[in-house]
Amino acid sequence: QVQLVESGGGLVQAGGSLRLSCAVSGLPFSRYATGWFRQAPGKEREFVAAITWSGRVPYIDESVKGRFTISSDNAKNTGYLQMNSLKPEDTAVYYCAAVKMEYYSSSYSLSGMYDYWGQGTQVTVSS
Repeated sequence: QVQLVESGGGLVQAGGSLRLSCAVSGLPFSRYATGWFRQAPGKEREFVAAITWSGRVPYIDESVKGRFTISSDNAKNTGYLQMNSLKPEDTAVYYCAAVKMEYYSSSYSLSGMYDYWGQGTQVTVSS
């Protein structure tokens, strides 16, 4: 059974930091890459960042580039999203997801290409 479990969300003031974690089980890791998406109230789900499980070929959306960093730890089967200099517009539910490696380079930002999703973790940034 495949499981992706996010943690680390919470309430933070603008300018603060949070680190989200995504613990993955039941997946053949070498065949999948991990992505992070977010969805704010009344908005569509949007791509944030993605990375292979080997920690290579990371992609970061322009809206968070320079503030967010994505990484993965194979030994712990866990992916991370380090979020610094948070802004109120970063407020959303953040989801991690897994996409097959053969689709990664061409479709890393497309939520419909991801096979497995976590339940999401709320991030709220106050002004």
